[in-house]
Amino acid sequence: MTNWRAVAWGALVFLVIAAFGTAVPVVGQLGAGLVGGGVAGYLAGGGLGNGAYHGLLAGSVTGVVYTLLFALLGGVLGLAGGGPLGGLLGGAGVFVLGFVITLVFAIDSAIAGAIGAVLAP
Repeated sequence: MTNWRAVAWGALVFLVIAAFGTAVPVVGQLGAGLVGGGVAGYLAGGGLGNGAYHGLLAGSVTGVVYTLLFALLGGVLGLAGGGPLGGLLGGAGVFVLGFVITLVFAIDSAIAGAIGAVLAP
């Protein structure tokens, strides 16, 4: 059974830390994934598999939110700079990149979620 409270807290922690982690592009986001996934796994508890599952969900939710926000921003900027085709290509390009980022966030958070679940009482 999915503990959505644990997933929501993990995703929220991930988003907050990642927002401040933009100053250090790669390390900030990966560190945020580790902390957010760890929080989700810790709150969910239940062993390695359960923690990894909840960390994976927290990372995926965060990746989808990031993707949608940046695809919208890319579409608006492309529309302003290159008309309708520029908006479509700008948003679609960011969306494809966001899919890859979502996978990275999910894997990172799943590993941390498993570790967090092991540390849970």
